Amino acid sequence: MTSLVAGEQDPQLQRRLQRDTIQFGEKTVYLNPFLYWRRFDANTDRWLREPGQLPEEQILTNRQRFYPELDWDSLELEERQVRDGAVEMFIKSLELINTFHPDLTSGQLLEVERKMAITKKKAFERWVERALHRREKLVSRDRRRFDRERWLRGWLEWLALPSTRAALLPLSGLLVIAMAGGWWLGSHRFCAPTVAQPAVEVPAP
Repeated sequence: MTSLVAGEQDPQLQRRLQRDTIQFGEKTVYLNPFLYWRRFDANTDRWLREPGQLPEEQILTNRQRFYPELDWDSLELEERQVRDGAVEMFIKSLELINTFHPDLTSGQLLEVERKMAITKKKAFERWVERALHRREKLVSRDRRRFDRERWLRGWLEWLALPSTRAALLPLSGLLVIAMAGGWWLGSHRFCAPTVAQPAVEVPAP
């Protein structure tokens, strides 16, 4: 049973490796940038994972390089953000490959770019879409927390005003008097003696 499962997984693994690598003789180049993660430091990892790390001019210049088939003006804002993020991922990935494989020729780098444009485009788009959604959730959460803190700070500042304290002092006194009066009435009602009704004798038939 184990050998059967392994046999079913091996073709999938082989296809994935074929999509994520390219061979130049004995050299294997990874097209998936996250396969280099063991060689990353924290700054490089954050630079790769977070969209918006490259200048906007660099993204605009390379739009047609990786998406020659797109009419960018017809895209919705969210679609344009995802595609721009994918362009950024292409540029970052090629920079990492050039860094970790400095001996590649210009022709080999062009082959890497062509295969990457075919095999990694959808994967980059999905990654960017998820990253943008995560960022939107974080921004929304921070905005709600900021609104709560601002609301609480406003109330505390209002309560600290001398005019507010002067206006609330009589109300506080009335509240204390009302609570004391309610306690006094309740205790007297609870402690009031009950009057027993006299027994009524029923005449014998």
